[in-house]
Amino acid sequence: MQAWMVWTVVAAVLIGIELTTATLVFAMLGIGAAAAAVGAGFGENPALQFALFSVVSVATLVFARPSAMKHLHSGPEHRQGVEALVGSEALVVERVDGLDGRVRISGEIWSARAYDGHTEYAVGDRVDVAQIDGATALVL
Repeated sequence: MQAWMVWTVVAAVLIGIELTTATLVFAMLGIGAAAAAVGAGFGENPALQFALFSVVSVATLVFARPSAMKHLHSGPEHRQGVEALVGSEALVVERVDGLDGRVRISGEIWSARAYDGHTEYAVGDRVDVAQIDGATALVL
């Protein structure tokens, strides 16, 4: 069996082990083994193949893994409650100014006022919810 085939099998086994751990350690070692397989495919000597494996493995463990772990475990941001309304579009159903008004947000009528305190919005205008203050939507 040629050296590049051995490195390819090692890379596949390491990636397979990674599927059971989700730590990204074995995946990074698998990437190192893949780099060594490429070196072996180009006919490099075994010392250089091991050097490629070592350098690429350490580099991915040190530089790529922390960022990948952050993305892997952070997940998408889920806003709940009134926080989920911020950024949504609202329809003005009663004139909105700096003091009072009404808007329809996701089918519900909310009291509203202009975010900057000066702007006025007419019935039928589409506005964006900038903030929720108690039971009042501050709109732009």
